[in-house]
Amino acid sequence: MTSPSRVIPGVVIYSGLAIGALITLAPFTLGLLTSFTSARQFNTEAPLSLPRPPTLDNYTGLADAGFGRALIVTALMTAVILLGQMTFSVLAAYAFARLRFPGRDLLFWVYVATLMVPATVTVVPLYLMMAEAGLRNTFWALVLPFMFGSPYAIFLLREYFRAIPADLINAARVDGANTLDVIVHVVMPASRPILVTLALITVVSQWNNFMWPLVITSGSKWQVLTVATAGLQSRYNAQWTLVTAATTVAIVPLIVLFVALGRHIVRSIVVTGLK
Repeated sequence: MTSPSRVIPGVVIYSGLAIGALITLAPFTLGLLTSFTSARQFNTEAPLSLPRPPTLDNYTGLADAGFGRALIVTALMTAVILLGQMTFSVLAAYAFARLRFPGRDLLFWVYVATLMVPATVTVVPLYLMMAEAGLRNTFWALVLPFMFGSPYAIFLLREYFRAIPADLINAARVDGANTLDVIVHVVMPASRPILVTLALITVVSQWNNFMWPLVITSGSKWQVLTVATAGLQSRYNAQWTLVTAATTVAIVPLIVLFVALGRHIVRSIVVTGLK
């Protein structure tokens, strides 16, 4: 029979976790319910009232407002940035982890030190660069500042690549593999968990990016989800049912992605901790 001294701490811990999960999920649940509530019911009844009856008018309203284009632009922007981030971050991280050249460590730590610089500091210089290049209010202005790697991504991958046994890389070189072959056929397969985690972090950060798209674009042609959602509050006189429908549309792809890749993220945390 299990003693009370062992049962009580477990009950307390799981009760605390349950309360924390409830507090975390409550806003999302309220937003989801509100997105299926009519504007009239939302304005006349308590916010916690269940939609009676549930309606899709808010989602059809998003389509009429051109929200679908913002969704496509955001997905395309995120895909291009993800491809660039993963490609250049892997190459740079491998160079810093495995290749030897003068000033390698100094260059790496100077680059990582740029993590201390707030993103808002670089907004004006980036804007001026894009304007001088004639790229303002274009798709390339959205993606170019973010697709050539980042200090965080390169630091994360470098530490992981350094933990890969040197015997694997040496064996590949004995078989005649060049540097690119080693990266593609040895390093990347051995680093799948951390690559999946980095991909998810990149997708979430770019999907939710607001400041840069707001500054560099105007009009609806290259408007992304975050800017379009903010614009709904002024265009439709704060119709919160429409806004919650927009946020639901923006959140669902991220939830699906996290559920699909969750096991890889857990594995990367476990493997990194062991190494």
